[in-house]
Amino acid sequence: MTTVETAIVIGGGIAGPVTALALNRAGITATVHEAYPSTADGIGGTLALAPNGVAALGAVNADRAVTAIATPVHRSVMAFGRKSVELPGLADTPPPRVVHRAELHRALHDHAVAEGIVIEHDKRLVDVREGGDGVTALFADGSTATADVLVGADGIRSTVRTLIDPAAPGPHGTGLLGFEAVARHEVSAEPGTMTFAFGRQAYYLYWPEPGGGTRWGANLPQEHPMTLTEARAVPPQEWLRRLRTAYGDDDPGAQLVGTTDPESLQTVGSLLIMPPVPRWHRGRMVLVGDAAHAPSNSSGQGASLAIESAVQLARCLRDLPDVPSAFAAYERLRRARVERIAARAARINHTKAPGPLARTLMPMLMPLLMRTAMNPERTLGPEQRHVIDWDAPVTTEPALR
Repeated sequence: MTTVETAIVIGGGIAGPVTALALNRAGITATVHEAYPSTADGIGGTLALAPNGVAALGAVNADRAVTAIATPVHRSVMAFGRKSVELPGLADTPPPRVVHRAELHRALHDHAVAEGIVIEHDKRLVDVREGGDGVTALFADGSTATADVLVGADGIRSTVRTLIDPAAPGPHGTGLLGFEAVARHEVSAEPGTMTFAFGRQAYYLYWPEPGGGTRWGANLPQEHPMTLTEARAVPPQEWLRRLRTAYGDDDPGAQLVGTTDPESLQTVGSLLIMPPVPRWHRGRMVLVGDAAHAPSNSSGQGASLAIESAVQLARCLRDLPDVPSAFAAYERLRRARVERIAARAARINHTKAPGPLARTLMPMLMPLLMRTAMNPERTLGPEQRHVIDWDAPVTTEPALR
């Protein structure tokens, strides 16, 4: 039985509220401290929730609130110009879902508050002080908070990660710049169909938007990473001009860009990925979500893995007798899985900007790849069928999870 009674959770995005909810269910009182002064209403693009992520939300009774605002993707297609091939999926699993990041933040925030979780805004962490029986967080406004443990759910540019290990690596660019918008153009695909398209110059994806139009996302190759602030400093009219240059010869890429209003274009900045983080915890501090593991968006698993890690951390703190053993068990349960998925996503990134020869060969090679390297049970089965048994006790033995 744990001796941990209280927790400070740094970060109010996705992993933060789920961590607090899971800790609360484990009998640990958690308070969320978010650096921004308010929730992220209207900010951010769309993300994917895999079946394993939705299943993990069930551990904190948040699955229904989230699926109510998400769009299921029942069919996926890969397109090369006018040629396309349907991607095989997993049998007997719920469909992946897409949800606007801001709406997901709001749903998790509201669910946490309804469960009695305290979420404090405008609390930017600047330092910590550890003692034998607790940890104190120091915030930029001069306030402090003390608890038994501190959880860093503060994203890919985590402050907690550098406090745990000042030499910890930071995020790396994938060589891609992300955009998202809803175009007025209506594609012929059936609702619930997501198309991954390889244009002549760049990769993009799209699906029919419920309510009309087509939501699309673009990944433009770039030589030098840009911060989100830098990317958004470029007028959207200029980005649309560059997107028209990239997709002007593509169908329906040209129509999607051509029927997108500048004010609807969202620039999400350089797409980032975290290399393996050597230290996930130190003393009474531990990382969850993107602070510890952030695969590229090619994985379709970033949010789902963050949710899983939040649930697993709570189980370990619930069942093991002290903080060191709980954190060690948590890392043992998570590291191999998240790094395996991150490695798969990194391989996919290399296909998003294929050269002329690769674009010519890919339509011919895809049927063979579908039967071999892209077999869904082998590649996606271990990822998407993963379900955490909340009630199963965690032990210090690797074979007993």
